[in-house]
Amino acid sequence: MKSLSSTASAVQASTTLAVDSLAKKLKSEGADIVGFGTGEPDFQTPDNIRAAGIKAIEMGRTKYTPAAGTESLRRAVCKRFKEDFDLDYDFTNVVVASGAKHNVFVALVAVTNPGDEIVLPAPYWVTYYEAIKMAGGVPVIINAEESSAFKITASQLESAITDKTKAIVLNNPSNPTGMLYSRDELLAIAEVCKKHDIYVISDEIYYKLVYDGKEFVSFASLSEDAKERTIIINGVSKSYAMTGWRIGYALANKQIAKVMSNYLSHSTSAPSTISQFAAEEALLGEQESVEEMRRVFEQRRNHIVKRVNSLEHVSCLMPEGAFYIMMNVEKLVGKTIAGTYIKDGDDFAMALLEKAGVAVVPCSGFGAPNYVRWTYAASMEDINKGLDRLENFLKDVEK
Repeated sequence: MKSLSSTASAVQASTTLAVDSLAKKLKSEGADIVGFGTGEPDFQTPDNIRAAGIKAIEMGRTKYTPAAGTESLRRAVCKRFKEDFDLDYDFTNVVVASGAKHNVFVALVAVTNPGDEIVLPAPYWVTYYEAIKMAGGVPVIINAEESSAFKITASQLESAITDKTKAIVLNNPSNPTGMLYSRDELLAIAEVCKKHDIYVISDEIYYKLVYDGKEFVSFASLSEDAKERTIIINGVSKSYAMTGWRIGYALANKQIAKVMSNYLSHSTSAPSTISQFAAEEALLGEQESVEEMRRVFEQRRNHIVKRVNSLEHVSCLMPEGAFYIMMNVEKLVGKTIAGTYIKDGDDFAMALLEKAGVAVVPCSGFGAPNYVRWTYAASMEDINKGLDRLENFLKDVEK
């Protein structure tokens, strides 16, 4: 038989889903597994949002919508961004897709020609790297070190830009690090983007999950120039505990939005009509449930960071947003734990799963091979159980 697509065949499976799948397989076989893999809030979708979905079904709102989403949902997105950032968008600037991940891919397709370079700060969410390649682009990695709080500088960006550079993908707050860029840091990056005329794909899906009273700054709010060159990626999955509803949205200038909409019209069309009406309620309805979830996440964050940093051999920074920690296991590289030789975070994660029944995500797929990611989108009971097992597991480090 003839060969398959070289582009499709080069795509690697998501490490976050792979670990979660293995953990679920072991669990189904009777193993006692505590999972900290996928980035999914452990809360139920708030009642008012679920009721809106049920109402949509009962009212017969079950037909196709425009490819870019219903006008009412797109207007709801505009209203939310006006209230949150004083940003003025028309509904024609908004493109709704089947999750923020889908919008990342469609945004990349909209701006990327074959061979275009897309700058990607590392550690990065694994899908960015693969989506850039799927869109025909070339990922150009900038390493953000732990010593700089996993954030790149404007000078690093400047050094990475060539005449082939088309865009930068910026995730703020970050998955997997949880780090948050300040206004001044973003302004400096925006100046470089303006100077070299590159697009900014700004994934802000965790923007409502920010801690310690820190300010979240949407990249498009920095200036009119920033707004014109930025494609904001957002959605309802994380802030409203709506991962399975599959609604993401993008805001961009009208030319980009039109290209994205046209692409969707020939690929997936619009996402679930019922989910769109539920998402509209999420954006326009009461927001206290979001704040309640944020407060719980902050409490869990404080707890998990304190405990991890109390242990020998491992450490983590205090994240400022999202719901992840990046645990540094570099001190364990070259050592043996419970009979397993540790070469990197992948070995550590596999040993922790097999020997201690704790599923975390190895960060090699995130561009950080000596780290593993924990989510604190889990109950405090599970967090403590997992940390207790980690503590006992580390007692088996060969001296």
